[in-house]
Amino acid sequence: MSTLLQCVLNQNPEICATPTDGVLEYLYGARANFTTTPEVKAIDQDVALRSWRGFCWGGLEGYAKTYTDKPNICIKTRGATIHYEWFNNFMPYDMKCIVMVRNMKSIISSMEKLYRSNQEKHQDIQNHAQMTGTNTAKRVDQWFASPPVGLALERLNQCFLEGINKNFLYIRAEDLTSYPDREMNKIYNYLGLTPYKHDFDNVDQTVKEDDSVYGLSSTLHTIRKSVRPLTPDYDRILGPQICEWIDNAHQGYQRMFGYIK
Repeated sequence: MSTLLQCVLNQNPEICATPTDGVLEYLYGARANFTTTPEVKAIDQDVALRSWRGFCWGGLEGYAKTYTDKPNICIKTRGATIHYEWFNNFMPYDMKCIVMVRNMKSIISSMEKLYRSNQEKHQDIQNHAQMTGTNTAKRVDQWFASPPVGLALERLNQCFLEGINKNFLYIRAEDLTSYPDREMNKIYNYLGLTPYKHDFDNVDQTVKEDDSVYGLSSTLHTIRKSVRPLTPDYDRILGPQICEWIDNAHQGYQRMFGYIK
């Protein structure tokens, strides 16, 4: 759903919305060097900290200006939320984060459908000799204990624990696809930008990603031309027992975003 949102945003001539972006990885690498390099440790630490923060902002700003000449850029990344305080230490304004969420049963159902549709290739989640990932229930357990699902949930919970979640805008995938005008107006209000009249019946695939590099499908981020309401299929794909288990085991998330009462 984040790909759909980026493609919709790209209809606005004032916005550049990226695929899943690597700029955070650049900052990770720089942070590791700032933390461990002897030359940094040997100088005045106030100067080191101020110049480090200037380096981070200058790098991010230069990256954005080189990426696009549009006045606004929406960088898609899976890790920015948990680093909200770090970013705010070097950015001259509060970072804006739009967080896409979806019924957890639908997320896991999508993972299982991807697995089932890719049977001609070896998939690391399954090992018959060790009897891991050999049925749906086992795969569900592994997805909740590993990236991307497990890590995303862990980060989300940490954001709520620290209270930084109040700075983010959460958009439900079900709402974006059912009430796109309303949800996009929420986004523009949050960003402080003038609303744009989008064409939800003619959304071009302006954002492309090849998730085969992660061992997933290369068509995972292919979107439909028209924005239409999602049709839940988790009961059929996962079965009622697993669906009930997800609602119980992750009731905090499911209740927080209105998927169960």
